[in-house]
Amino acid sequence: MYREIYLKSAYEEIIKAIEEGARVLDLGCGDGELLNLLFERKKTYGLGIDISTEEILKCIKKGVSVIQEDIEEGLVKYKDDSYDYVILSETLQTVKRPDFILDQMVRVGKKGIISFPNFAHIKNRIAFALKGIMPKTEVLPFEWFNTPNIHLLTIKDFKNFCRSNNINILKEIYFTSNGRKTRVFLGSENLFAEEAIFILQRGAKPTA
Repeated sequence: MYREIYLKSAYEEIIKAIEEGARVLDLGCGDGELLNLLFERKKTYGLGIDISTEEILKCIKKGVSVIQEDIEEGLVKYKDDSYDYVILSETLQTVKRPDFILDQMVRVGKKGIISFPNFAHIKNRIAFALKGIMPKTEVLPFEWFNTPNIHLLTIKDFKNFCRSNNINILKEIYFTSNGRKTRVFLGSENLFAEEAIFILQRGAKPTA
């Protein structure tokens, strides 16, 4: 239930951020719902990539253009700035090489849009401190042995990575567990935001 509420809110923010007629590449596109909404409301040209046969079939039923491919291998084939936006929604923490994916996103796309759950949220910290077990929340509902998340990260981790890898953060949007946007102050997002959306752009190349 939470995921559906959050995704609806997150999709609205992503749709607002994308211009009419933009070229969009959605990595780990799932059932193609976001691309379908973008086409209906912004007349975008969209292509999805997903490795799951089941999700590919759902995309095809929606009429969404999609290819079946591992994003960790296929992105190198795309030229620089070949899309206006590259989207990675709720997928970063599930890939084997998140650093590579982020680098390719801002190379292939003029801008990148990424969302992920914040592992440093206060609920998770309490679970560790008081129970001594891996946290299980609305945002992270899995057990330690069946979770698809292999590279859990925090908002602070992500910002530090961008700072160290010449990636500019153009906009930050934060959500609570009920799917509502939340305002944060004085850097408190790492404690109180459960989900984050970032709009990114590759930094300027250093001059010789």
